[in-house]
Amino acid sequence: MAITANEVEHVASLAKLKFTDEELQKFTGQMDAIIDMVEQLQEVDTTGVPVTSTVTDATNVMREDVAVKGTDRDLLMENVPEHQDGLIKVPAIIDESEEA
Repeated sequence: MAITANEVEHVASLAKLKFTDEELQKFTGQMDAIIDMVEQLQEVDTTGVPVTSTVTDATNVMREDVAVKGTDRDLLMENVPEHQDGLIKVPAIIDESEEA
């Protein structure tokens, strides 16, 4: 299955990325090579091979879950530039517009 430049351009637009024609051709070739490798892996016969979720016998080592008193909110708010109603105000970082 070959990937086309239009498909790469479409995915790039979903991620709000723009590529030059040179970059688009480069990434199209790279994506096509990646898809070819995945298709090769699908041809491997894995009949009788058990599912492997980990390669060691180690188990998670967890600390005891003990509740501890947190830092006083008023003390924390002394270190923030702007706050309102007990919450820290931060600038918006995600632009939902098509122009971004």
